Amino acid sequence: MTDPVFLYQDQRLLVANKPAGLLTVGADAPSLEHALAEHGLRARPVHRLDRDVSGCVVCALDGETRARLEELFREQRVRKSYWALVQGAPSVERGKWHAPILEERGFARVSARGKPALTHYRVVRRLGAVTELEIELVTGRMNQIRVHAAHAGHALVGETKYAERKRDPLRAPRLALHARTVAFPHPWTREPLEVEAPLPGELLALCEAAEEA
Repeated sequence: MTDPVFLYQDQRLLVANKPAGLLTVGADAPSLEHALAEHGLRARPVHRLDRDVSGCVVCALDGETRARLEELFREQRVRKSYWALVQGAPSVERGKWHAPILEERGFARVSARGKPALTHYRVVRRLGAVTELEIELVTGRMNQIRVHAAHAGHALVGETKYAERKRDPLRAPRLALHARTVAFPHPWTREPLEVEAPLPGELLALCEAAEEA
């Protein structure tokens, strides 16, 4: 199991940098929760990242902190920013994907029967056949960024669940999505807290490959 990196920790909570390929929570498979337990920490993730996504995960170290953090998430007072590399080129520098998402048996899709979902994006760099984006989630539906991006015609590089790998111009070995920053008021002190997870080496390598293509 690949160990997570602790990006922030105090007596009440921590923010871990989850590696790609590791579940956030899982009873029968290696997970971030298991990895934290191996460090002697009874930490509970307050939200989840897909197995294929790396980056910031907020974890509570006690029950009361977990409850307070969950309230912050419900009130949408937690700002989550993602780095992504998508196929093609969005037509505008800043935009939004606003389409309802329906979750069915481990799969999600855009459907009028789904729950409201809103994703904001900003173009960081245009790299030929792919585009580097900064993405901010307003809602938190299952696979939201992946579903919205594919629905908009700009599937993530490395996507295999919502797009065909053969169309990926970089033939990426992993999903090009990383939870880069998380920001929220500390649940006890109310002081603003912002934590950033550096882009992992394999994603930096994808950017270099795109620049050279």
